[in-house]
Amino acid sequence: MNQRQLFLQHVAQTSDAPLALEIVKAEGSTLWDADGKAFIDLIAGISVCNIGHRHPAVTEAIKKQVDQYLHLLVYGEFIETPQVAYAHYITQHLPGSLNSVYFTNSGAEATEGAMKLAKRYTNRTQIIAFNQSYHGSTQGALSIIGDEYWRNAYRPLLPGILHLNYNSFDDLEHITTATACVIAETVQAERGVIAPSKTWMLALQKKCRETGCLLVLDEIQTGFGRTGSLWGFEQFEVIPDIILLGKALGGGMPLGAFIADKKIMWSLTSNPVLGHITTFGGHPVSCAAGLAAMKALQEENIISGVTAKEKLFLSLLKHPKIKAVRSAGLLIAVEFESFEKNKAVIDCCIETGILTDWFLFAPECMRIAPPLNISNEAIIKACGIIVDAINKINYE
Repeated sequence: MNQRQLFLQHVAQTSDAPLALEIVKAEGSTLWDADGKAFIDLIAGISVCNIGHRHPAVTEAIKKQVDQYLHLLVYGEFIETPQVAYAHYITQHLPGSLNSVYFTNSGAEATEGAMKLAKRYTNRTQIIAFNQSYHGSTQGALSIIGDEYWRNAYRPLLPGILHLNYNSFDDLEHITTATACVIAETVQAERGVIAPSKTWMLALQKKCRETGCLLVLDEIQTGFGRTGSLWGFEQFEVIPDIILLGKALGGGMPLGAFIADKKIMWSLTSNPVLGHITTFGGHPVSCAAGLAAMKALQEENIISGVTAKEKLFLSLLKHPKIKAVRSAGLLIAVEFESFEKNKAVIDCCIETGILTDWFLFAPECMRIAPPLNISNEAIIKACGIIVDAINKINYE
């Protein structure tokens, strides 16, 4: 059996039509398959590789840590230098109230931990999320996914969940003193890049403060410069009580985190003890890689170029068959008439050497979320191929 056959036979699938590209090398914004074909990566592992694939600082940090130690003990018992160093560095770049980091394996686990923390700290049970939101696919995270199509097959899910309409001022009245937390994406990514108004985000924060519930902002996709600032919430002048991180947090290695004030986080230490436990959360190699990636992001001033690259994409993605282009930095949705039209364009792009995809709740939209340090030349080439693909497919 060849690699493709072995993949389909022994690796559990998430759909009946995986991309099934056999990638053998990745560097910067380029992937290469087993035949040597190069692809410009326009999705960065779904907003993971913000500083590109195999950044030298990240690979060096991984090699160095591997020579020291790998897993030692379950999370939170030993003083592990990579965890301590990364937690300190992250909190130095966050508002002062976000000073305690709980490292997890993924963004989905970060969501789970934050939900438990909010209920434990407030002694309340209701959790509010938003329609067309996405926070992960584990049981708790699935309960707050904002689309019944994805939830229904796995019911019953967690009780006490209420979904509101994103960016609706009227719906904020449903936040009450019974609410433990409100969980919102800073920008709704899987809905096709829908950003809230600044006034709504401020009103959301105000309502949470008035009712004593915690504001949880999901920055799993929008963090680490993706929207043009280090954290997406900075652009709305709000400060969450808890922030969720994942994806780019690990620099290409598996890592998530939820971050809060220590007085809030301390709730997980007693009654019961070990309120959230994880074996591999905050793995030292992942923390070493993540710290190196975040330092590179800062020291190479990568974020400063995001807005100009966003504008370059927007200037080139013009075609009568493109219904709309929405962007938040280098998180971009290109909307077509239907999923079928979008999928045809995506397939043509992949065939021509451009890797892209669609959004979970907006399948009619093409996803563009490349490494933040993608070159202008690669952007121009990629957009040219996208426009050519639109022209090639049968749009009748």
